[in-house]
Amino acid sequence: MMEFTAEMIAGFLEGEIVGNPQAKVHTVSSIEEGREGSLSYLTNPKYEPFIYTTGASIVLVDKTFTPSEELHTTLIKVENAAMCVLKLLEMYNAAKPRRKGISERSSISKEAEVGEDCYVGEFTVIERGAKVGKNCQIYPQVYLGQGVTVGENTTIYPGVKIYEGCHVGNNCILHAGMVIGADGFGFMPKPDGTFDKIPQLGNVIIEDNVEIGANTCIDRAKTDSTIIRHGVKLDNLIQIGHNVQIGANTVSSAQTGIAGTSKVGANCFLAGQVGIADHVTIGDRVKIGSKSGIDKNVPDDEIRFGYPALAGIKYHRAAAVFKDLPDMAREIRALRKEIEDLKNK
Repeated sequence: MMEFTAEMIAGFLEGEIVGNPQAKVHTVSSIEEGREGSLSYLTNPKYEPFIYTTGASIVLVDKTFTPSEELHTTLIKVENAAMCVLKLLEMYNAAKPRRKGISERSSISKEAEVGEDCYVGEFTVIERGAKVGKNCQIYPQVYLGQGVTVGENTTIYPGVKIYEGCHVGNNCILHAGMVIGADGFGFMPKPDGTFDKIPQLGNVIIEDNVEIGANTCIDRAKTDSTIIRHGVKLDNLIQIGHNVQIGANTVSSAQTGIAGTSKVGANCFLAGQVGIADHVTIGDRVKIGSKSGIDKNVPDDEIRFGYPALAGIKYHRAAAVFKDLPDMAREIRALRKEIEDLKNK
């Protein structure tokens, strides 16, 4: 277990210690759940009451913070507590020991290539023609099909399955249970009501610095490639259809579904449970709110909410009316009755 003193942390962050410079921490916690041996942080003023009751041994705060009550913890004052928390988490993560060696219980084809300083866990299968770059971490029960390529410094967590011919770039993180390169959902209806399967002959290309969450599925293309551009971050439980292209540095929250042959631009943000129909083009820097359904093209720099999705300001205007609909319906019925009474008179 790694331990850090307040003095060490303050030195790394160029911070000022208020309290015990030898206070030790070995983990990180939220300020309301802080306990002895943990490092916490105060980045939102509404959580200030917790700093007076927290059990955390050390708390990071901005230099401008002035306590209004007695403290029972050691403070480290820094220029920007939120940014320093990120630095510390990165430092802690980098300090964790990397796994090493290739398990004897893995199955690696003699016609596959595994680079230097890689870890390959138990019951992982790497088939012929596959190539893995140096410094990769491949956890147990991973499957790399024929001709798969994986770049350098990529981490593949347990149970990931990458079908034949797919490519993963450098510095990627693939979380447990995700599937890359399964067949796209392609079937041709027949006169008798059954379906013929359309062969899916393409592959999936994942560029550098991509992170993909657990149990996300990215289908191979019917022809050519399904492409995830560099810097994309996908959450858990996302479905990406065949021949989809997602632009650089786009982010998507959980349970989003993107149907086949659609294109999402660069630097977009898709909130949870967004649905995008097939053959739709989303521009760059587009923001789409939770549970929105997109069935038409969206230009650059637009905001969409709702189902079917509306322009942002139009949605908010409509949402302001939604809650009044029951009262409006009663008023309309009353007005109709008055009109009928007037007609009868």
